[in-house]
Amino acid sequence: MIERRAWAPCLFSGTILLATLLLPVPASPRRQGGQQPQSQPSEQPAQKPQDPDPAATGQSQPGQSHTDDGSSKTQGQEEGTSPKNERLFGVLPNNLTVGNAAKVPPLTSGGKFKLVSKNAFDPVIFPFVGFIALIGQAQNSDPGYGQGAAGYAKRYGASFGDSTIGTFMTGAIFPSVFKQDPRYYRLGHGGFGRRAGYSVTRIVITRSDSGQRQLNSSEILGNFVAAGISNVYHPASDRSFQNTLKGWGTDTGWDLVAGLGQEFWPDIHAWLKKKFASGGHH
Repeated sequence: MIERRAWAPCLFSGTILLATLLLPVPASPRRQGGQQPQSQPSEQPAQKPQDPDPAATGQSQPGQSHTDDGSSKTQGQEEGTSPKNERLFGVLPNNLTVGNAAKVPPLTSGGKFKLVSKNAFDPVIFPFVGFIALIGQAQNSDPGYGQGAAGYAKRYGASFGDSTIGTFMTGAIFPSVFKQDPRYYRLGHGGFGRRAGYSVTRIVITRSDSGQRQLNSSEILGNFVAAGISNVYHPASDRSFQNTLKGWGTDTGWDLVAGLGQEFWPDIHAWLKKKFASGGHH
């Protein structure tokens, strides 16, 4: 665990910094969540074949209650199903990260839209979009927007549109069509390399609503369609297939970085709390 390996936070921070340097500044803040693991934490018992999980059918069973995210939970299993979802790095919304995969029931389509909406319209997103638009203004990205207040307003609108459309495409619309789970299930155990590799592969591997391992079509196609739609409101000079591919690559790259944050932030947070509680001494 990271609490016993002081080098892991530094290595993770270096990974995030390297990704930040290599990836272009995103046109919009990307969502947190959208890649899902198939593996389950080792402490969870495997379900017996003769006792299928009632949640996998999407139907409410005796002793179950429906939650506000469109899923159902067995009474007595309400606790420990999901982490507390503290904000990533203390700021960004984190409503699509869960743990204890064996106890997490599937989401309905309505549940997917509700969870994604919480991320997309979180109060923090609005000033964060403003900060991204300000960077774009300083770099004069999308020169067709011009400068001044009008140029900034256009960049803000485009950034917010990119963020919202991308979030819903990869987290709600395509997952509903393909019946895939948009949540990120933390591995939460094992060495840093294993967990980091696992997180990275969630870009191409996902979990179906029935718990099966699948190609992450929602991530791949969702980002591509979102990048194509952005051509409608971006300057005409940027409406090219090449720029669409570039947008797809940038969004996918930032989703990869977000997945690493979802996997390791609880460990980093716990390590920092322990560090400060001990006054910086080991």
